Amino acid sequence: MSQTPAMSLALAQEQEKEGNVMTKLLGVISIAAVAFAVAPAQAAKHAAGGCSSANLEKTETAIENMADGDGKFVAQREIAAAQDSLLNGKMGACGAHLNKAMHATMGK
Repeated sequence: MSQTPAMSLALAQEQEKEGNVMTKLLGVISIAAVAFAVAPAQAAKHAAGGCSSANLEKTETAIENMADGDGKFVAQREIAAAQDSLLNGKMGACGAHLNKAMHATMGK
């Protein structure tokens, strides 16, 4: 079956649209890949901002001043985990444990 010029033009336009969709899709996939690669590094960086020896000391002092009970036990466990993470260079985990310890000292 032979194609008319109008059919050829329509076919070319359809192929161009498919090409544009694929180009856009690849662009979106590339952006998503970069975002997923950068997001954990940014999260660790922000969590690490709270994990410092000064913040550990402040939290330990607050824990020492707490009344004995479940809250104090949880806070002591979290501060120990934060110190262990800090010593092992796991700054994101350290920040998370320190945050939990701080919340435990605030009383409920």
